[in-house]
Amino acid sequence: MAIIEIEELRKSYGSTIAVDGLSLTVDAGEIFGILGANGAGKTTAAECIAGLTRPDAGRIRVAGIDPHTQHAALTRVLGVQLQESGLPDKIRVAEATELFAGFHEQPADAGSLMRDLGLDPLRDRYYGKLSGGQKQRLSIALALIGNPKVAILDELTTGLDPAARRDTWRLIDQVRERGVTILLITHFMEEAEHLCDRVAIIAHGRLAALDTPENLAAASGAAHRIRFRPTPPIEPERLRGCAGVRSAQRAGDEIEVLGEDGALQSVMSELTAMGVRAHAVRVDQSTLDDAFLSITGGQVTHDDEEVLT
Repeated sequence: MAIIEIEELRKSYGSTIAVDGLSLTVDAGEIFGILGANGAGKTTAAECIAGLTRPDAGRIRVAGIDPHTQHAALTRVLGVQLQESGLPDKIRVAEATELFAGFHEQPADAGSLMRDLGLDPLRDRYYGKLSGGQKQRLSIALALIGNPKVAILDELTTGLDPAARRDTWRLIDQVRERGVTILLITHFMEEAEHLCDRVAIIAHGRLAALDTPENLAAASGAAHRIRFRPTPPIEPERLRGCAGVRSAQRAGDEIEVLGEDGALQSVMSELTAMGVRAHAVRVDQSTLDDAFLSITGGQVTHDDEEVLT
C-alpha cells in the first residue's frame, strides 16, 4: 500500500528545471532510496514532499495528506532531517529533544528515544561539541520525536567517517523496525545498496530508473571481474573462448577475466580440464554503482545546477 504518492511533480528556479515530471510511489514499511548526482533534484523533491517548497505543478500525498494545503496534519505523520539542518552550538542534546517534542501534540517519550539511539550519555553535551556521527544520531531523534509514519532522511551520512556511517546505517534499520517508512535521499551507492528495498535514480530532475538495488545492478550490463593465480601458469588467451567470457588478460602473476553470468563456472571447468588450479580467486559482481553510471551515462552536476541538490 502506497504511503507516498508523487505524480508529475515539477519545480523550476528561474530557467533551471530542478524537478521535471517526477512520478513514483513509496510503499508503507519500505526504506526507499532516491539517488542522483549533485544537482539532480533530489533535495528539491524531498522539500516538496515535506511541504517546505511549493511545486510548480503535480500532485503529492503523504499518508493521504496534501503537504501544501494540510501542513498541520502533515506534521503529525512526517518527520524530516534535511541536509542543511542544524542547531545552535549552545543547545544541549536533552534541551533540543524536549524543544522539538513541544512542537507535537503526541510526541514520543524523549528519554526513551535518546536511550534507543544511544544519546542518553550525551544528554547534557552541547550540540557544538558533538561529533559528526553524534549530530546525525540527534538529527534522527528529532525526526522521530513526533512519532511519524514517514521519515525523510536527506544525505544523512555525508561527511561521516566509515565507522560512523556504518553506525548510522544500523540506526536506520532500527528506525524501520519501529514501523517508520523511510525516504532516504543519498548519492552514496553503497549506502543505498545496503539499506534500500527499492531505489529511484534521478537524472536532470527526471526518473531514470526504479527497481530493487539487486535488479538494477543485474540489468546494468557491467561485466563480472574474476581474478586468480593459476598453477601452473597459463596464457590468458586459452580462456577467451569460454562461455560468457568477454576478455582475459594477465595482471602480474594473476589472470583477470571479464565476463557475464556463467563465466566463472565455464572458466573453472576449463581450468580443471587443463589440469590447472586457481588460487586466490576473487569475483567482483556488478553493483548499483555500475547501474548508476550506465543509466546516467556518468553525468554529474551541470554548471547551471550547482546550487540545486
